[in-house]
Amino acid sequence: MKEIKDIKEIENIERIENEYDLQKASLLDRKLRLMIKENPDLKPIRKKIRDLIAEYENRKWSDFENITDSQIEESDKAEEIIDYEQKFIQKRKESIRKKLKEFDLTQQDFGQILGHPKSYMSELINGVSQFTLKDLVIIHRLLGISLKILIPTYLQSETRDKVRESIDKLNKPKLRLRKTEIA
Repeated sequence: MKEIKDIKEIENIERIENEYDLQKASLLDRKLRLMIKENPDLKPIRKKIRDLIAEYENRKWSDFENITDSQIEESDKAEEIIDYEQKFIQKRKESIRKKLKEFDLTQQDFGQILGHPKSYMSELINGVSQFTLKDLVIIHRLLGISLKILIPTYLQSETRDKVRESIDKLNKPKLRLRKTEIA
């Protein structure tokens, strides 16, 4: 599953390929369950996510006798990463809401400033869809929120591995990724 920038991209995803994507899809499913009350148009997207999850679990987890330790380890690591990402999104959400309140702005008002409809602002603030870099810069400059709070600096393990592999191939031992909260 390619990284989802916007939940509407889910329609183009054919299958979940790894535990990180499974955890991400499960989280989106839970968030969408709550958001559907406000925006019923999200129902088909949630159904697609649920179908993708069911297919993956049937393919990877249904044979209890053959579940490996590395499978469990991958699942635990993915859960840890998603938990970290959620804490980041929650902190960003609280910071934005605090500043909106400070400036007497509603989410809808702020959506107008950024050029987004109210329902999409809810997706952005709740971490279901991703802010664009332009949105984050506007939030930073307008509300005075630190970029460290707005922009995540962690890399998915797949990306980290590719970068490390490239560094090794270049034989540049001084060049390395700096540690983040997730190793």
